[in-house]
Amino acid sequence: MTHAEPEKNDAAMPGTHRASIKDIARLAHVSHSTVSRALANSSLVNTETAERIRRLAEQAGYCPSAVARSLVTRSTRTIGVVVTNIADPFVAEVVEGIESAANDRDYSVFLANSNADPAREVKAVRSFHERRVDGIIVTASRVGAVYLPMLSEMRAPIVLVNNQHPSEFVHSVTIANFEAARDITRHLIEEGHSRIAYIGDQLGGQSDTERFEGYRAALDEAGVPFEAELAVRGNGRAEGGVDAACALLEIAAPPTAIFCYNDMTAIGALRAIHARHWRVPRDISLAGFDDLYLAQYTDPPLTTVRQPMREMGRIALDTLFALMRGATTPHSIKVPGQLVVRESTGPNTKEGLECSSYSFSPHRMAAK
Repeated sequence: MTHAEPEKNDAAMPGTHRASIKDIARLAHVSHSTVSRALANSSLVNTETAERIRRLAEQAGYCPSAVARSLVTRSTRTIGVVVTNIADPFVAEVVEGIESAANDRDYSVFLANSNADPAREVKAVRSFHERRVDGIIVTASRVGAVYLPMLSEMRAPIVLVNNQHPSEFVHSVTIANFEAARDITRHLIEEGHSRIAYIGDQLGGQSDTERFEGYRAALDEAGVPFEAELAVRGNGRAEGGVDAACALLEIAAPPTAIFCYNDMTAIGALRAIHARHWRVPRDISLAGFDDLYLAQYTDPPLTTVRQPMREMGRIALDTLFALMRGATTPHSIKVPGQLVVRESTGPNTKEGLECSSYSFSPHRMAAK
């Protein structure tokens, strides 16, 4: 019997049954270990035999068992990612960065949606742990420090992206919220605005707190008094931006500029402003945060803070792999944002405002 004849055996026929290493070994008249080595490109198997085994495996439709391989290697080559909402453009960009970096390492990514529910988030993380993923990334975590005691019982390391819990976690990647919010508020002040509103996110947790603090810091260092009626909360989505902006535009002395927690809030605010037939930025300036893809296509294009979302995803995965190797990594990585000035912000043209009334003191700025 020649070697070609067994290749017509039922085990080699697609659709008959799922071929196993045992089937390939029988067809090739070699041991199971020889097949395993050949498929792993081991130098212990001579070239001619290895090529014949791989050809038989391909003809038989052999597919390596990830489960069986994981039992041997103690690695499933999978990463679990828990997100607040996969429909969120920010989340989608971060996940794309994670997935791209994982693909470069031949790892698969599993997604779970928490809907910003702390209990659902913890359940998703535990489920990933039970499925023996090699590592877990959580975006916008609502429980943060809860993972500290869990780490002792979980084999998989955990990295948080934009942690929303006020306490520190062991390993996290986040944008420098305070500094970025201060920079964009400074930009509005430099354009002559003193009545600057902030539309936050009632579900924004730590990032909302830090952006609000950056906004307040810029006002303080320029000597612009903070007015509580100008600080309102949305829900991080466009509809929340509509409602919050409508409320701001109805007060006796409406703001001349609005800084929004994120771009989706700003897009909603822009709709409310247009519905009032106000012009941006002539009647009111508007700024967002994130630099989502659609920020450049609003009318007018949106001034915002650019978060390197895909890069943050890659950094989170690099940190996770370092932890998986047992390497030492920074506990908290803060990525700087970049102010992107477009046509939605401009000089304050409201009559009666002296644009030179508020200015930055170099001495005060250096002291911060």
